[in-house]
Amino acid sequence: MIIIAFFNNKGGVGKTSLAYHLAWMFTDLGARVVAADLDPQANLTAAFLDEESLEPLWVSGDRAETIYSAVRPLLSGTGDVLEPTGHAIQDRLVLLAGDLALSAFEDELSSEWSGCLDRKERSFRVISAFWRVLDALGNRTSADVAIVDLGPNLGAINRAALIAADFIVMPLSPDLFSLQGLRNLGPTLDRWREEWTERRKKNPAADLAMPRGEMRPAGYVVLQHAVRLDRPVRAYARWLDRIPREYRESVLREVPPASSPSVSNDPHCLALLKHYRSLMPMAQEARKPVFHLRPADGAIGAHSQAVIDAGGHFEALARRIADRCGVALAQLPV
Repeated sequence: MIIIAFFNNKGGVGKTSLAYHLAWMFTDLGARVVAADLDPQANLTAAFLDEESLEPLWVSGDRAETIYSAVRPLLSGTGDVLEPTGHAIQDRLVLLAGDLALSAFEDELSSEWSGCLDRKERSFRVISAFWRVLDALGNRTSADVAIVDLGPNLGAINRAALIAADFIVMPLSPDLFSLQGLRNLGPTLDRWREEWTERRKKNPAADLAMPRGEMRPAGYVVLQHAVRLDRPVRAYARWLDRIPREYRESVLREVPPASSPSVSNDPHCLALLKHYRSLMPMAQEARKPVFHLRPADGAIGAHSQAVIDAGGHFEALARRIADRCGVALAQLPV
């Protein structure tokens, strides 16, 4: 199973909505998908499940119904990670539910990071916990890909989650804050990758599998930009123009060419997704992706064409990510 994390340390860019829609689109295109909510705010989980479905998962006792309940034995000192059950959303789509209690794992992940340098087996079990839970659920469900949603920070929870990732897709909005997020994120990923490589060699338990910690940048997605006559409005254009250079410098650690390409011509730009405005709250109310909306959900008139357009945009994006990350998809939607 290929693990793809969707991450930017700047919040409010539409990251969770992107992860949600791509989990559905990958499923529509024939892949078996694990949607994993490793954000303590559990927003991805709330997108999939209503409160009546969610409450039993959060009071499930000893069953590993959420990511927190799967790692709780490590936190309490009573054992190792539990086999996660997952929540079947559809035949090929399984949710590893988030949990607000996951924030309690932050301190443990922080303190055990240095313990890996001292060859402490428990430290390696704690730091690798997210990857081992994802790997177990992926093996049990024969998943092709895991879509992982993370919170917008550079703390210990996200460090452990990103170490578990094979690839990272970076959602951006066309503003100064996303540019600053790239400046922070690139050097941090380099440091974490280097530090985990050093620690991984010190694992004292030969039978304890570890994530490789590759965290390869797969590209970025620009979300919620406004357009007028198929051109970004001026307020956004000034920031859009700076994204290709910043991504190369800060994330890829490359020297950009003297004349950087525009976002629309940048091979590292996976997509420019416009704001779907009234479609998004309609989809949230129906608890389905925008491209699954039907007239019964209120998608009538001009909305009908917008739903079709959204399906085309997300399919193109899913196929591009799949191509970058090596995920096998059907040639036609199923």
